[in-house]
Amino acid sequence: MAHMTPKQVLESLAKDIAAVLKSMGGSAHQNMVVDCVAAMKRQRGEAVNPPDLRQKIIETFEQYRDWFVRPFGEGSQRWALAGDFA
Repeated sequence: MAHMTPKQVLESLAKDIAAVLKSMGGSAHQNMVVDCVAAMKRQRGEAVNPPDLRQKIIETFEQYRDWFVRPFGEGSQRWALAGDFA
């Protein structure tokens, strides 16, 4: 597989996060999202380093705030798809 740029890595993770949230009815706890994205990556045969992956997923969530929201406010660990993506 070709080497991905950091932006491509984040976009790929954003798509995985969105797929997980969509499969869970549009929202889920941060830990559940992290666990499910890790499982998706393992199923695709990708290497998974849980602490690094967790940090990257959280970074992606923050960078793609037009895709994702915290429905119970900042500080909440509940994540949801933003309006147009739900």
